[in-house]
Amino acid sequence: MSNALSAEEAPQPPKVLSTPMEIAANLRMLHDSRDPLIITFHERNQRFQTFLVGVDRDAQTLALDEMVPRDGERYLEKGEPFRIEGFHEGVRISWESTQALAIHDSDSGRCYRGSFPEAVVYHQRRNAFRAALKLTQLVNVELDGNKLKGKGALSGKLLDISATGCKLRFTGDVRDRLQLGQVYERFAAALPFGKMTAPVELRYLHFEESVDTTFAGVRFHNMSGLVQRQVERFVYQLQREARRFDKDDDY
Repeated sequence: MSNALSAEEAPQPPKVLSTPMEIAANLRMLHDSRDPLIITFHERNQRFQTFLVGVDRDAQTLALDEMVPRDGERYLEKGEPFRIEGFHEGVRISWESTQALAIHDSDSGRCYRGSFPEAVVYHQRRNAFRAALKLTQLVNVELDGNKLKGKGALSGKLLDISATGCKLRFTGDVRDRLQLGQVYERFAAALPFGKMTAPVELRYLHFEESVDTTFAGVRFHNMSGLVQRQVERFVYQLQREARRFDKDDDY
């Protein structure tokens, strides 16, 4: 089924953006969309989540929300270099930083302020076409594993899927049961043509209080060939339906 994906979706080489205008535009995009960001410190395995809460193009400064877990601040205070990575509609946006961030407390909360990075890497990975499911056709999923906190599997819905990962929705605030960067060995999705199971790595986590819903992004981890073909078949099916829908809208 891999050959069914069009040549237009071949991998695109990453672009290095170095002008303040380009950097500001991409940071603003992450900021406005509230896309989760992952911070990793060099030579450390733990991952921390944050969000961009401020982008000042004129001053070329940015502000990051308080890290989760917060104990990552001790690495900031030591001035350790770090990497930030986020995803916006299938585009991977990342940068390295060797400059210290200043910790600020205010009425609006805790944040970390610093200068723009010298460069931002923009990578449109079209080989991982991300197909969204219609709200009336959401697939039931379960997430479980030895590292899942609490009792019982987490039950939720599949919102979108690509050849490399998917986005999930869980009712309520389940952040205390999950840990960024953790691999959960029992992820199951009830696809239309059969159940698929695979280990997944938790890449981002966000609770939206207004709708009492937790959103999670996972990446497939060491998939078998059989499961990979199942995923590709489902992605291709959704892709065909989306194209047919777009074509119908032209008339």
